[in-house]
Amino acid sequence: MTAFDTYGTSVHTARQLADLVTDRLGAAFTERDSDYLGAYLLATLSDATRIQVQPNAIPGDDGDDDLYDEQHPDLTVLLLITAPSPDTVLHDQLAGIEGLVRLAPTRR
Repeated sequence: MTAFDTYGTSVHTARQLADLVTDRLGAAFTERDSDYLGAYLLATLSDATRIQVQPNAIPGDDGDDDLYDEQHPDLTVLLLITAPSPDTVLHDQLAGIEGLVRLAPTRR
């Protein structure tokens, strides 16, 4: 079962949030660029968990930015997790980051 989680913040920039996650998890983020997402940061943990930090505003086809998560327009940065299974330890570690809010845990 794959677990997907979304967190958000309006307190930190994408780089600041990636640095805070690195301090807590030892994750090494690399910067990526996507036509769909724009610039984002990606880390893969040893258990194949992927952590992506990105702005909520993504480049739109019309030249204006669109929101990746339209339900939370007040959040400027998102942290997206794709994990092989739910991980309460990971969530406990992220819960200690000031201004980071867990939005939507889902399982598939």
